[in-house]
Amino acid sequence: MSMTKALEEVHEHGPGLKKVIGPKLLLLLIMGDIIGAGIFAITGKVAGQVGGIAWLPFLIAFAIATLTAFSYLELVTKYPYAAGAALYAHKAFGVHFVTFIVAFAVASSGITSAATSSTLVGQNLLIGVGQFVDGVPTDSTATMFAAIAIILVLALINLRGVGESVKFNLVLTLVTLAIMAIVILIGVIAIVNGEGDVHRLVLFETPGDKGAFAAITMATATAFFAMVGFEDSVNLVEECKNPKRDFPRIMFTGLGLCALIYMLVAVTVIMVIPAGDLLNPENPDAGILLDVVRIGAPGIPVDAIFPFLTIFAVVNTALINMLMASRLLYGMAKQDVLPRVFGVVLPKRRSPWVSILFSTLLAVGLVVYVNLDSESSIVGALGGTTSLLLLCVFAVVNVALLVLRRDKAPEGAFRAPTAIPILGAVMSLFLAGPWARSREDWLQYEIAGILLVIGLALWVVAYVAHRVGKKRQAESR
Repeated sequence: MSMTKALEEVHEHGPGLKKVIGPKLLLLLIMGDIIGAGIFAITGKVAGQVGGIAWLPFLIAFAIATLTAFSYLELVTKYPYAAGAALYAHKAFGVHFVTFIVAFAVASSGITSAATSSTLVGQNLLIGVGQFVDGVPTDSTATMFAAIAIILVLALINLRGVGESVKFNLVLTLVTLAIMAIVILIGVIAIVNGEGDVHRLVLFETPGDKGAFAAITMATATAFFAMVGFEDSVNLVEECKNPKRDFPRIMFTGLGLCALIYMLVAVTVIMVIPAGDLLNPENPDAGILLDVVRIGAPGIPVDAIFPFLTIFAVVNTALINMLMASRLLYGMAKQDVLPRVFGVVLPKRRSPWVSILFSTLLAVGLVVYVNLDSESSIVGALGGTTSLLLLCVFAVVNVALLVLRRDKAPEGAFRAPTAIPILGAVMSLFLAGPWARSREDWLQYEIAGILLVIGLALWVVAYVAHRVGKKRQAESR
């Protein structure tokens, strides 16, 4: 069966997704996915790698992400269906194995990120409540159950439909943006009061004997984690009211605003925090942003309120990741890469309940594994592994765009200059290389390899099941 025929049959035999996302919700969806847990955890690490020029890796990461955003925009306006990178790989190469691996890599990055974020949310929630209620447990078992409860709540929100999910994202995104504005404002006040030093912005410092190019490359690979998230929005294209009109301008606007926020935060941190303290925040779990608030507004009880502030930012990321993963599974079912049962939607809510249930079970399993193996360095490497997987996926998307130029684009579709996907593929692969990571971070390749082996095993099962189904169909004729 051809790809187009399979797509047409799915649309004819069942209801599609509900179109409820307008330009404003789409903008906040993109920004909410990018600005999440990363901004609390990454800023200090990037600054610790290159010193005062930490704003430069964020700027480079934004530029590289924008290259791939061009490719996504052309593809999403040309093929306005859920499934994102996996769909584009399938249309370009027509190899089910490649399609499945791409889909599995994207889904794994989203679900793993959501599981880890939910664990962090559960931990901060218990810590925050424990400051006001005596006897609240904060051990790993309590954190595990809190994280599972959060994932189940997110699943219920997701089942209510994308409209409710995105509206919940709207509230969380606005709160997160308000937190960022407060941090930047406090930093500005500290600078005005003489607590900052503008000369630090051009001061290059790096631990060890790394040269400037190597240090900036590694810092950019780290900062890139802060820029991922925009690609999740393409999995919601079928629920957008006018994707051809809205996606190009909204994606560029969202990326630009997020880059501006990250750079303002980086500049604030660099000017306020002494260079020697960038890698050693007073509270390592809270991150370097807390120290900015301590210096600029010493009267604010940041230790009491920070756990709750973290919850707003991180749970937002978890919600969007789970939303993306379920829509990706739904989209792949429509393309006959996964069983069609994953494309079943609720009659009234029209949300893909089977895909939501499956992604939720995977997330719960990851939470249990992470918490049972809490001493493992895998937990600290998950963010880097997410970036590694997505950089490889971005390279595939850019190459797929060049291949799919053979297909005629519909009227009004976005078109990227040819040089952009070429440069995007090269730069994505460059940041995925071992030279963009320190030796201790090479564990990311091991984790990614394990995930892909699992994906390979699942592909074999799916392939055998597909062959058996075709054989039975032929025998019944």
